[in-house]
Amino acid sequence: MATETLQDAVCVVAGGGNGLGEAAAHELAAHGARVVVNDLGTGVDGTGSDASVPESVASDIRENGGEAVAHHGDVSDFGYAEALIADTVEEYGRVDFVCNFAGILRDGISYRLSPEEWHAVVGTNLTGQFAPLRAAAKHWREVAKASESGGGGDGSGDDDGDDGDDSDGLDRQRSYLAVSAGAARGSLGQANYAAAKAGVLGMVRSVSNELLRSNVRVNALIPNGYTRMTETVPEEHRPYTREEMPPERVAPLVAYLASEHAEDLTGCTLYAGGDRVGVFADPSMETVGVNPDGWTLASLAEHFREDVAADVDLTRTESHL
Repeated sequence: MATETLQDAVCVVAGGGNGLGEAAAHELAAHGARVVVNDLGTGVDGTGSDASVPESVASDIRENGGEAVAHHGDVSDFGYAEALIADTVEEYGRVDFVCNFAGILRDGISYRLSPEEWHAVVGTNLTGQFAPLRAAAKHWREVAKASESGGGGDGSGDDDGDDGDDSDGLDRQRSYLAVSAGAARGSLGQANYAAAKAGVLGMVRSVSNELLRSNVRVNALIPNGYTRMTETVPEEHRPYTREEMPPERVAPLVAYLASEHAEDLTGCTLYAGGDRVGVFADPSMETVGVNPDGWTLASLAEHFREDVAADVDLTRTESHL
């Protein structure tokens, strides 16, 4: 149901040309947001480039009565990421929310994975999350400092690099949503993708702490929905159909995180898929053993399995080969 919850909020949707990102762009616009649709327009493997991909989504939003512009480019490029944020500010005067669905796949068993396949996937799925986060964070810090000093608000001034101030932050919370994946817990034939998506979670926990005082929320989303990536799996092995897990079911949580209803919700890893939403626990130590004299190989050999990890499953992998 469309509302005006996000009326006039300015939202950047990176990777908004297909699937989950496209659904998020439409959802944000339906609630009144002004949307900047970014996409490089590549194939699932990251090859090619097509500016019509983000433009098609932006055009559809406008035809449905919303406000949207397209921005074609590669968010893993630091210069482009800064231009994306700067152009959004020039167009709309502010940036309230950035969500980033940009991602590619180049699957392969670890010992056959080429350096190019590793770097391409980590570059898009991890660097491609950090570069726009860095650009948005820099902009929001500048806005916060300008507001604090009474300089007004477009953040055109330079950050003086003083990270020791006690800034009260922005007048209204801003939000960045980095998209991870269930593969972060490990996925057969996807060491590159899994490593990148796990890295996103560490990045979010780190940067959410850095930007808390500036009134910026930073969260991670593990979505579950049918996309082009799902179609890379042979049909007989796909976990679900589009009808069972439509990408549109993920989008409402994205809109919620963009809204003021999510005030102070930060540093979290969230889930959305089908009829479920949830919050993941952060990694924590499951069991611990203490030896006042320090541990040795001999004492570990004697006590680790029987005492320290007596109730813990220490074989946490399965062979599918």
